Amino acid sequence: MSSEEHTETGTGWPQPAGPGRPSGPAGEPDPRPDAPDPDELSPLAPERAEPAEPAVAEPDRFDEGATVDLSRAAGEGSGGSSPEAPAAAGSSVGAGSPRRRVSSAGVMIAVLLALLGFTLVVQLKTTSTDPTVAATRQEDLVRILYDLNSREVRLRQDIAALEESQRQLRSGEQGRQAALDEASRRADELGILAGTLPATGPGLAVRFEAGEKPISASRVLDAVQELRGAGAEAMQISGGDRATVRIIASTYFLDGESGSLVVDGRRLTGPFTITVIGDPATMRTALNIPGGVVASVTGDGGKLIVEDREAAEVSALHAPIKLEHARPVS
Repeated sequence: MSSEEHTETGTGWPQPAGPGRPSGPAGEPDPRPDAPDPDELSPLAPERAEPAEPAVAEPDRFDEGATVDLSRAAGEGSGGSSPEAPAAAGSSVGAGSPRRRVSSAGVMIAVLLALLGFTLVVQLKTTSTDPTVAATRQEDLVRILYDLNSREVRLRQDIAALEESQRQLRSGEQGRQAALDEASRRADELGILAGTLPATGPGLAVRFEAGEKPISASRVLDAVQELRGAGAEAMQISGGDRATVRIIASTYFLDGESGSLVVDGRRLTGPFTITVIGDPATMRTALNIPGGVVASVTGDGGKLIVEDREAAEVSALHAPIKLEHARPVS
């Protein structure tokens, strides 16, 4: 007789298990009031425990408990499963939802990191394959760096001068005299920029000599713009006939006949020379950048000669504009 057909009695002899309570409609309790309790038919049956209060299942644990009961029922029906199998099955099923959530978050993080890495790679590749930087020689890079450093120094000096002027203007009794000095200095600077006052100082003499092609107005205009960008403070252009024109913000250049230039309505013949006041090293670097004025003139078969001047003189004056409607207020 197998172990499933006997129960332990404590006397050493197995006792046949009592008839199980039938399930379904046939297993309903006897409706008679004096019918014995089926659990009390066996004198050696264990005492029936007091019914415990039904525990209220928490919402988060209801599914897990139900899964465990179903797994235990499946194990008892097979007859050969271990008691640890239902618990393991219940744990795996109950933890399925959090694992799916963690997996989705991980996928999103991976996608974002992949996009960030792709963006960084494209940016680095674009920077490293810049044709302008790759085609520039080391000497040209040094010149450009020197030019930037010179501009920084000049701007810092201008900031310091403006801060000193502001401090003097706010210094009480000296404010009036400082204001007059500052106004006079600004008037001189504006007069030089407007071309109504002569100027002298260190600078360059830039000479254009034509080759197979005449020097065009566009080449001269490029040189003027490069010099202005490098900090030129005053400029004038002279022709082979010694005619000189002051270069200001409104100056224009046109191609004339037989290789001549028309500057502000005045005709100049070659060769042309631009006298400019400013930092010589910075302006020379601006003219010699790759693809700049020197390279353009040389490509046309001409020649550009740049000479340093310790005291360049810009003596040509520009006639002031005659105002028709505005009048100064005294």
